[in-house]
Amino acid sequence: MGRKNERRKAKQSFGGKKKQKNGGRREERVYITGTVDMTRMGYGFIISDDIEDDVFVAARNLNTALHGDRVKVWLYARRKGSRPEGEVVEILERWRSTFVGTLEVMPGFAFLMPDNKNMPFDIFIPVSALNGGKQGQKAVARIVEWKPSSKNPVGEIVTVLGEPGLHSTEMHAILAEFELPYTFTEEVENDAARIDGKITEKDIRERKDFRDVPTFTIDPEDAKDFDDALSLRKLENGNWEAGVHIADVTYYVRPGSLTEEEAKQRATSVYLVDRVVPMLPERLSNEICSLRPAEDKLTYSAVFELNEKAEVLNEWFGRTIINSDRRFSYGEAQMVIDTGEGDMKEQILILHDLAQKLRSKRFAYGAFSFEREEVQFELDENGKPLGVKFRDMGTANQLIEEFMLLANRRVAEYVGKKLRGKTFVYRIHDKPDPEKISNFRTFITRFGYKLTSDENNLPKAMNRLMKEVAGRSEQNIIETIALRAMAKAVYSTENIGHYGLAFKHYTHFTSPIRRYPDMMVHRLLTAYLNHDETGSKEKLEKLCQHSSKMERLAAEAERASVKYKQVEFMSDRMGQAFDGVISGVTEWGIYVEIIENQCEGMVSVRELNDDYYEYDEENYCIRGKSTGKLYTLGDRVRVEVVKADLQKKQLDYRFA
Repeated sequence: MGRKNERRKAKQSFGGKKKQKNGGRREERVYITGTVDMTRMGYGFIISDDIEDDVFVAARNLNTALHGDRVKVWLYARRKGSRPEGEVVEILERWRSTFVGTLEVMPGFAFLMPDNKNMPFDIFIPVSALNGGKQGQKAVARIVEWKPSSKNPVGEIVTVLGEPGLHSTEMHAILAEFELPYTFTEEVENDAARIDGKITEKDIRERKDFRDVPTFTIDPEDAKDFDDALSLRKLENGNWEAGVHIADVTYYVRPGSLTEEEAKQRATSVYLVDRVVPMLPERLSNEICSLRPAEDKLTYSAVFELNEKAEVLNEWFGRTIINSDRRFSYGEAQMVIDTGEGDMKEQILILHDLAQKLRSKRFAYGAFSFEREEVQFELDENGKPLGVKFRDMGTANQLIEEFMLLANRRVAEYVGKKLRGKTFVYRIHDKPDPEKISNFRTFITRFGYKLTSDENNLPKAMNRLMKEVAGRSEQNIIETIALRAMAKAVYSTENIGHYGLAFKHYTHFTSPIRRYPDMMVHRLLTAYLNHDETGSKEKLEKLCQHSSKMERLAAEAERASVKYKQVEFMSDRMGQAFDGVISGVTEWGIYVEIIENQCEGMVSVRELNDDYYEYDEENYCIRGKSTGKLYTLGDRVRVEVVKADLQKKQLDYRFA
């Protein structure tokens, strides 16, 4: 509510009058800053903290501003009862300068027609700036000039991606669309190649030696970067010593190096349906830093003394050396848990028992339990999807999850509680917006569910609901809407706790191979353990904001790659009928998610010929004017596939 109140106060100050020296009155020009939310029709809305309502800006008044740009806007005097309008007077920061699209080459000039639906302008490309691009090819263009008097921006082709429809072209196009890299420069690769991965006697002397302690990794079957390992041994007092050992990336990647700067810029690895685009070159991620079995590896560890109740009695953080005894896939570890037999069964079964106790306590303290099914594709050698399946999340996954959560939480508590006042990088998650929760309560009543709780008991009520819906056709849509009601977790130097996990202190310490914030945490923790000074808080906060932004873009790219494969998969199923659930309702169409494969498509309102349908935004439905027939969010329907547009990553359905 704080932000809304601020907006209201700001709004009340707008449109005021200012006395002139001659006693007359004139309108005071009011300016706001905000971000452009552009429509495909060419006009936009300015989203600003300076004013409660979004500000409408006509296409002619955007003055070359594009979607996502940060702008200064002159706010027009507002008539009573009308929406606020304005004009862009300055572009403060461009959201992006490159666009992915399809080339239309004509004699003497060309255009790039952007794929991005929020970019309504084709980019003019002089022939001299085509960079080898040909008619119909996918390419990336950079805007180099855009005069206010020109209808279209002028650009140059920076990368030719290839022929549309090819698997490699489309995956590279998705990365380029979100301005994410898919290769390392030769300079960065060479810098990484120069890093000496040999472990010296000095390295060993300066670290705690865990090479004789039973140690193992558990990762997906196709993983190559093993960045965390677990160890377990029984202490003389009967308690357990559990070690969480993390690849010591910052020992090898030094500040100021080309590899460091590249990792800082990328901030995260990107996971598409068929590949991982790593944050660090493979020399580091898959070789030097990867905790491969039967190899000495330098690690950064969080070591805990736990009793039978999984209570932490003692802890230690510092640099170590390990030698993993065994690499398990999740399936292999799950087999040991289920049967009680197999390699390292004692260690796995004890850690599994401790993990389940940690998990129970976490939920008792108010953590949320959201475990959405993840879609996986079976691809042939050309990247064509042959089948869709859902990632199986068993208790082996929970074993790893709970010990990673424990390490992340205790590292954050060590700095936040014991070293109060010290600058740190936290993973924070704000409370949900009460209005969104209220809307969610209303929504689930359509399915016969209730969510009765105050703010403090909301997590437990949500967890009960998730257990109720598990295995039902409406499970996915209810979990999706519930997640939309939650705030997004981000990185920050200002700690407000992690609402979803019910932790007052939380950070990311356990994945420095694939997340830059974890590297920052390792460096800060090292500085504090060594009683050294750290960098400025302002600089760290900027890196936190950048990392949060890159994380969001990586997630969007992943979703886009999944969507593309879903459309490709359904393109071979034209005319087939499927059971689905209405997952979204808009004035232009009804979105339906097929139950068996989560492939979402749209039934256009124009296809509904039996009545004139009106959109009811408040009640998440479309209603027939004459018949009163309703299509409501969450309804079970049967649809037929009528079109699969790979270019737009769009599926069209009709009711069967």
